[in-house]
Amino acid sequence: MIGVDLGGTKTLAGLVDPSGAVERHRETQTPLGSQAELLEGLDAAVAELMDDDVAALGFGIPSRIDQRSGRVLGSVNIPLAGLDFRGRMSERFGVPVRIVNDANCATLAEHVAGAGRGSRTMIMLTLGTGVGGGVVIDGELYTGWAEFGHLVVDYDGEPCFGACSGRGHLEAYASGTAAELRAQAEFGPAVDAHRLVRLAHEGNQEARAILDDIGHRLGAAVGSLVNIFDAELCVIGGGFAAAEDFLFEPALQVARREALSPASERLRIVRAELGTMAGLIGAGLAAFGAI
Repeated sequence: MIGVDLGGTKTLAGLVDPSGAVERHRETQTPLGSQAELLEGLDAAVAELMDDDVAALGFGIPSRIDQRSGRVLGSVNIPLAGLDFRGRMSERFGVPVRIVNDANCATLAEHVAGAGRGSRTMIMLTLGTGVGGGVVIDGELYTGWAEFGHLVVDYDGEPCFGACSGRGHLEAYASGTAAELRAQAEFGPAVDAHRLVRLAHEGNQEARAILDDIGHRLGAAVGSLVNIFDAELCVIGGGFAAAEDFLFEPALQVARREALSPASERLRIVRAELGTMAGLIGAGLAAFGAI
């Protein structure tokens, strides 16, 4: 299979075998100028890997998807909307195509081959430019919207990002973008989320307070998700998961407070294991569903 992980910054494409192993892959910048440019970039990424041995394509995309029709309904951080994406790609390359939300792909990969191995029901949150999410319920990946980054954690709170008109969403509080904005407000325009984490490791109390607050907001969302899905495990991925030393403990405290018993007692929050390859691996694994 060819798996493609379409992100708001970069696109990863690779050959994935049934075990989730990646045989080879390529990384390119995601063209964001227009939908036409974006599709042209995806075509090039697939074409470079395509050969007669490829049985299907899987795409992980940061979008709202209608699985019945294969249409992309809309996206927050990329120019992709109102398109029969599955039909277009299948016609373009002559093989079956499956499309899944990008965070769902990462969730599938972690459940099969990463931090979620052996779990029955798990949720995943990816903390990056935005906040994505996915859930495996009784061993099966849920392929609906699962827009967990748009859970409301503060009614009438901070405006959300991109094309989202909502307020108080998790993405506005726990994403790498949100952390960067808070870091710049506290320390100046040269400080990004990565520098914020370094400052916390160096003992800076203001940096630690910011991350502690982000962790509490994250935990509120996790607690709500546990109450919905009865999950025993929450896997945290994405680039901002590097702040785990300062996020996970306050997140677990709040999540256990908010979650109902007995789910609250058994809940664990762990870091994802597959790193930046999770979305690509999950997209490849998802492609097996197309055949």
